[in-house]
Amino acid sequence: MKTLNLVGAGRVGQTLARLWQQQGTFAVQDVLTSSPASAQAACAAIGAGYPVESLQAMRPADVWMLAVPDTALPPMAQALAAAFAASSALGAQTVAFHCSGALGSTQLAPLVSLGWQTASAHCILSFASVDAAVAQFPGTACALEGHSRACGLLRAAFTAIGARCFDVATGDKLLYHAAAVFATNFLPVLQSVAEDAWRSTGVPAELIPGLRARLLAHAVHNITTLGPAAALTGPAARGDTAAIARQALAVAAWDREAGAAYDALSALALRLASQAKS
Repeated sequence: MKTLNLVGAGRVGQTLARLWQQQGTFAVQDVLTSSPASAQAACAAIGAGYPVESLQAMRPADVWMLAVPDTALPPMAQALAAAFAASSALGAQTVAFHCSGALGSTQLAPLVSLGWQTASAHCILSFASVDAAVAQFPGTACALEGHSRACGLLRAAFTAIGARCFDVATGDKLLYHAAAVFATNFLPVLQSVAEDAWRSTGVPAELIPGLRARLLAHAVHNITTLGPAAALTGPAARGDTAAIARQALAVAAWDREAGAAYDALSALALRLASQAKS
């Protein structure tokens, strides 16, 4: 069984490592995080692995997962390359990948100089908690990008834990990830704005959780059943630009940034409605 080292082990790293350990895809080996305590906690959550305190303490491994924040990827790749530059135990058979949705495998360029194969792998899933993500993972779409051998190994590994893998070009990573932001990350923001506006207009606080649950459930059901265009309702779907203009003024008077968002989203909604009719 191939060995896996983790550099960084937040919710994404812990989820994937636990799934691979349980499936017998990889043997989780060394785990390095921001502190010894968090490394120990990560190993406990994964159910395997040995916590270490430095890159130099990590043993050679077949696969390295860099599950660190985007801004930490270049310096971490540089530090990892420096730590293993003199090692004869690593080389062309070693695969390193990161989990960023927006960045490509070029962030790991220092490791390529060692002969390592590099890639990026991004799972389109909300990793709200490790337990929830493990339960929800089967069927998750996973975007792969990078060297062909690395992507081939990762495709097999992710498929083994239930992912549905596809390829994305390096130059398309930013737009690809922005699409996921539109699909998931903005939804809580829009709901928060709606609830703030309801409270500002006197909607009783005890009614808001019910409104949230019903409207979101119905919207999700309609989108998944009918598709986005057919599920669109409201003034944009009716082509009522006069109503949109009046509401835009009211929203902007209440909150300038929310008003700008209302304008932009209304333009997109009108475009969607027009496409649905054509």
